[in-house]
Amino acid sequence: MKTHMKTVIMAGGKGTRIQSVASDIPKPMIPVNGVPVLEHEIKNLRSQGFTDFIITVGHLGTVIMDYFGDGSGYGVKIQYYKEDVPLGNAGALFKLKPQLKEDFLLLNADAVFDVDFNRFVNFHKSHGGMASLFTHPNSHPYDSGLIVADEKGAVEAWLTKEDVRPRFYKNRVNAGLHVISPALLDLVDGSRAGEKDTNGKIIKIDLDRQLLKPLAGTGTMFCYDSPEYVKDMGTPERFHQVEEDFTARRVSSKNLSNKQRAVFLDRDGTINQYKGFLRNIDDFELCPGAAAAIKKMNESGCLAIVVTNQPVIARGEVTWKELEEIHNKMETLLGLEGAYLDGIYFCPHHPHKGFEGELPELKFDCSCRKPKPGMLLKAAEDFNIDLEHSWMVGDSSNDVKAGLSAGCKTAYIVSEHGEMPGEDWQPDMVVRDVAEFVDRYLLL
Repeated sequence: MKTHMKTVIMAGGKGTRIQSVASDIPKPMIPVNGVPVLEHEIKNLRSQGFTDFIITVGHLGTVIMDYFGDGSGYGVKIQYYKEDVPLGNAGALFKLKPQLKEDFLLLNADAVFDVDFNRFVNFHKSHGGMASLFTHPNSHPYDSGLIVADEKGAVEAWLTKEDVRPRFYKNRVNAGLHVISPALLDLVDGSRAGEKDTNGKIIKIDLDRQLLKPLAGTGTMFCYDSPEYVKDMGTPERFHQVEEDFTARRVSSKNLSNKQRAVFLDRDGTINQYKGFLRNIDDFELCPGAAAAIKKMNESGCLAIVVTNQPVIARGEVTWKELEEIHNKMETLLGLEGAYLDGIYFCPHHPHKGFEGELPELKFDCSCRKPKPGMLLKAAEDFNIDLEHSWMVGDSSNDVKAGLSAGCKTAYIVSEHGEMPGEDWQPDMVVRDVAEFVDRYLLL
């Protein structure tokens, strides 16, 4: 279902970090693949039915206004708000408040993206919060702001780069795309934005610090986790990476309206070293070469998704919180080597009873425990995955059987604790480890 709403694009920044690429034009007008970044944004949104724009401009704003005009040449309607004095990255919203009567998209003009915005908006409407944040994993979470959320996606904490963070954390970063309820603007007095305070300084309103971060823990702000392409091109290095991604078609292909390729990865013995049923976080160690292999997957444009049986939950041997911490350790260690996972799916069930401390409500024969394909099918639904052109990689017959049942190609990692393929589970590829799989996969 398509949902139409007003889109506010903040295009007033000076772009001081990227002046070596272009110093005489506003940052949103820097061409990527021959077309200004802001034009890419507008065309992407227009193609999805978003045609009503307000663009806030400041530094060299007339360049933007002269280029796009009223938007009619692009099949959209554009209004402008020109900041005569810097208002902060949210001050203009309070000047525009009379026009923002309904939920609206709020985007940065210096981000390159290709996102299914109708999917994002529908998520926001279904959760009914004051704000929804577009969040994703990235290759450098250790120096990024992190968003901590509960199992329903409600934001519990917003950790900036300067905040003390836990030792292990989920790789979830705010991408700078938002859906905002106008009710949020009633929580902060922004009426004096642009005026001078008693010390003679211009009053500015900061979006993250003053509007969004205070919502953490209130149950009114939610994470929309997505693997789609969003990249801030605020530095020369990121700009050149964006250009390369455009040329390789990595930008458009990641839009979730398109079928995605994925590599489904077992956890124990595939990503981390096999130590039986893992109960202690200190026993979690990455397999040699696993992070580098997953980084190659990330760079190839395919999704990297973990699907793992964790009967230790049902058996009462590991708590939900302990399992979350183990997965946070996995994401942290991968992130330190520039790799990330697009999703983690686990089955907590176990069909056999009789364990001391077991959780009776989880002791049943489910549809998600491998060799059944439930986790793969759920991920395929969540991420619009083309299973026929995706792979399941693991070190057990259950991994291969789950992949075959889901319609994937399969790769089997030979291990000391494993078995030889049987007639009922013949993999497409037999490898020593996930690194060998990735090297051979990328050659296909």
